[in-house]
Amino acid sequence: MKSRVIAFFFLIFVSNIMVAQEQKMSAAEITSFKTEVEKESKSIKTIKTDFIQYKHMDFLSKDIETSGKMSFKAPNLLNWQYTKPYNYSIVFKNNKVYINDQGKKNTVDAGNSKLFEKINKMIVGSVSGNVFDDKEFTISYFKTKEFYITKLLPKTKEVQKYIKQIDLFFPINDVTVSQVKLIEPSGDFTKIVFKNKQLNAKIDDSAFTN
Repeated sequence: MKSRVIAFFFLIFVSNIMVAQEQKMSAAEITSFKTEVEKESKSIKTIKTDFIQYKHMDFLSKDIETSGKMSFKAPNLLNWQYTKPYNYSIVFKNNKVYINDQGKKNTVDAGNSKLFEKINKMIVGSVSGNVFDDKEFTISYFKTKEFYITKLLPKTKEVQKYIKQIDLFFPINDVTVSQVKLIEPSGDFTKIVFKNKQLNAKIDDSAFTN
C-alpha cells in the first residue's frame, strides 16, 4: 500500500513538472509572438551559423551526431555544409538542389516536383522563421521558461509521408530560430541546434556554389 501511495505521488510530481515545462500560449501571446517573429524575419537578409545535428533512430542506442556550417541569403539561397565526421554539402538555389558528397556531385530539379518544392520551402522557412502558413500547416504554440515553441503539422498527404511534424524553438529573449526538430512518421527525428549565429553579415553568392 505504501509503495502504491509513493508511486501515485511520484506520478503527480512528474506530471506537474511536465506541465510546467511546456504550456500552451494564450491567444494574445500567440498574436504578439507571431508579430515579432514576422517583423524580425522580414529584416533578415542573411544568416551565418554553426550547427550540430542529432539523428535519432529507435534501433540505435546513441544518436548520430554531425556538425557543420549553414548559410542563408534571402529569399531562398541556402547551404548546409557538413564538416564532421565527413564533408557533405547541400545547396538550395533557383529551385534546384545541388549535392556534393565528398566530391561526388548531383543535382535535383526541385522545380519539377511539387513535393520537393514544398520541402524546400519548409526548410528555408524553418531557418528564417517565416513559416506561419495556415494553408500548409496546422500550427500550435507553446512556451517554456526557455523557449517559445511552434509545432507544425503538414496538411498535405504527400508531405506527411516524409514529415510528421516540425518543431521550431525560439529563445524567450530572441525571435529567431535556435533549434529545429523534424519528426518522421516512424517517430525517428532529426534535431538541429544552431550555434554562433550571425544575422545580416555579408555573404557572397559564391557561398552557394558547391
